[in-house]
Amino acid sequence: MAAKLIANLLIMGSGILGRAVLQAYRKALENANKTGVAQETLQNIRRAGRTMTEQEARQILGLHENASWEEVLQKYDTLFERNGKMGSFYLQSKIHRAKECLETVYQKNGEGTQGTG
Repeated sequence: MAAKLIANLLIMGSGILGRAVLQAYRKALENANKTGVAQETLQNIRRAGRTMTEQEARQILGLHENASWEEVLQKYDTLFERNGKMGSFYLQSKIHRAKECLETVYQKNGEGTQGTG
């Protein structure tokens, strides 16, 4: 009998809690739309999706403008491995994107990037 009572209380309590969470979520969305936070968030997402510039790529890898492709690869390998062992996936992905960006630049300039995998 006590188990049935506890089970009923748990079911009713979780239903009430679920409705309260849903109401709070709806209210938060409503407030975000009123204050423009939702639009700002969308703009930030779009901005984050833009292509990396050559300057940003060089900053991430710590390279000067006259760096050779071999220097780019050396920096990339060092930083990528270091962040793979004790860093973050986010930094590792930024390093990879920087290498991709510079690879495009070096290919346009006619410098060799063959065998870079």
